[in-house]
Formats: sequence, C-alpha cells, structure tokens
Amino acid sequence: MNNNSSHGLSIAFLCFIFLACHLGSCQLDYRFYDRTCPNLTRIVRFGVWSAILNETRMAASLLRLHFHDCIANGCDGSVLLDDTSTMKGEKNAPPNLNSARGFQVIDTIKTNVENACPATVSCADILTLVAREAVFLTGGPYWSLPLGRRDSLTSNSSDNQHIPSPFEPLENITAKFTSKGLDMNDMVVLSGGHTIGFAQCFTFKQRLFDFDGTGKPDPTIDASLLANLQSTCPNQDNSNTNLAPLDHVTPSKFDNMYFKNLVNNSGVLGSDQALMEDNTTASIVIGYSTLPLLFFSEFGASMAKLASVGVITGQEGEIRKDCKVVN
Repeated sequence: MNNNSSHGLSIAFLCFIFLACHLGSCQLDYRFYDRTCPNLTRIVRFGVWSAILNETRMAASLLRLHFHDCIANGCDGSVLLDDTSTMKGEKNAPPNLNSARGFQVIDTIKTNVENACPATVSCADILTLVAREAVFLTGGPYWSLPLGRRDSLTSNSSDNQHIPSPFEPLENITAKFTSKGLDMNDMVVLSGGHTIGFAQCFTFKQRLFDFDGTGKPDPTIDASLLANLQSTCPNQDNSNTNLAPLDHVTPSKFDNMYFKNLVNNSGVLGSDQALMEDNTTASIVIGYSTLPLLFFSEFGASMAKLASVGVITGQEGEIRKDCKVVN
C-alpha cells in the first residue's frame, strides 16, 4: 500500500470515529489517554498523595465527592460546578452544602493536568481517577478504569435528591442504588467506603440520646462505642458538626474493619447498622467481614460500575478548562 492510500485510510478512519462519537456511540476506553496524556495517572496520584499527606481525612472526602457526583446525575463532573445567576447546582445544595469537600484538591490536580495536556482530560475523568487513588493510597484495592468521560454543561440542585441519606430506611437507600443500575450487593460493598469516612454528629446523635423518641440510647449499639460517641457528641446543639470516624478501629486505613464493626453492633450511622437487620444484606456483610480479599475485589468492581453511571462521551458536553465553570 502506498503512502497516499495509507493517508487516505487514516483520514477515513478518523472521520468514522468522529461520526460515531457524534452519533453517541463513542464508548469509554481503557487506553483513552495513552497518547494524548500519558502521564495522567502519575499526575493524579501525586496530587492525591499530597492532599492526603496534608490531611488524612481528605481520602474519604475525595471518595465521597466522586460518589455524590455519580449517584446524583451520572459521573459528569456536575458536582464541581459553581452556582451562577441562572443555575443553582449540586455543589451548594444539601447534602453537599457544608459537607462536600476536596474541591480545591480537584482544582489543583486539574491545573497540573492542564499544564501537561491542555484541553484534553475532563474533570469527570479526573474525579473518577482521584477516587481510585484515594482508596489505593490508604491501603485499598486498585481497579482498572475505562476513560473518556466528558463534562456536563449544567448542574441541577434537584439531582441531589438521589443521594442516599443516613436518615433513610434501608429500602429507600436500596431503591436509590437500583435506580442507577446498581444492585443490592453494590450498595453493601460501596458502603464499605465508610471504612475511611467521618460523619458529623447530627447524622447519628439521635441514636445516642433519644432513639426513636424513647429518650434513651439505641439499645443495640455497643456500650463502649456508645460512651465514646457520647463523649465526642455531647447532647448539645453546638456539637452537631463535631466529627466521628465511621470506623473507630482503623479510621485512616482502607480495610474490611467497617464490616467487622457492623457484625459487632458498632456501626455509627443507623443506616449502616441497618445492613445487619436484613437477612440478605447481613449475609453479605458477614462475608466481607471474614474475607477481606473478596471485599477488595468486589469493591473495585462496583466502583468501576458506579463510574459508568450516566457518563457522557463523544461530542456531548465538553472538556472544561476549569472544573468550577463551563468554558
């Protein structure tokens, strides 16, 4: 084949790819940035490592930020957008308001990525990679991620209604997962992300002092944990924003201790401990509490599944230059 023929085929192939993407059939790819941004993973890992070194708690915050982005309206980076005069988005609406953190970490990493590969990598992909690195760098599993997500052009505060609340019953939380194509096993294993999480006292304080309006603590909660939490969260309004680790044994290490705690009635959130009140979810919890490698394997698989929820690809959306604002 001569050079002209080869050149002609290359152009034709590129035209085919462009047309396919324009028609919405572009898919995520494991090697999406291999040529256009080969150092992407290294840049992201260094950014996350620096952030965790500065504040250990940031690992949990970054994982949570990715989850809140994906479960609200798909993994499209919409949670990162600032409000405008014409748009009230997800970032400053409950439950993200006053609790979602790590935006500045994403901004710093995005700046470094832009310096290396201008106008190439989406904020949605960066957020997805950041979550993986946050887990990996705290001792958790590493999983393969196809990339090529595009960034949304809008954000809507009403989409936050899809984010599970610690005050909801198990069936409501399960329904929110299944509405996004995730199943009960995904819900349980992803709840294991709470092994490095923290919660504000107001999210569980009624369990400590006035469970179900009884004026007494939740009788099922482990006695030593109860005393610990009552000390951290005294029965006063000014303690509502105090923080307690969701895994009080190894709060900075990604492991299966969260599930062991649930088996021992030492879950902090009522919505977490409720996993032991259903036969199906309880059996999954017990499995992960005894088989850490199974937890790691299935956590990675469910995170990859979560990261494919509601993605936009091809010519939809855009590649934001600044994650806070549309171009």
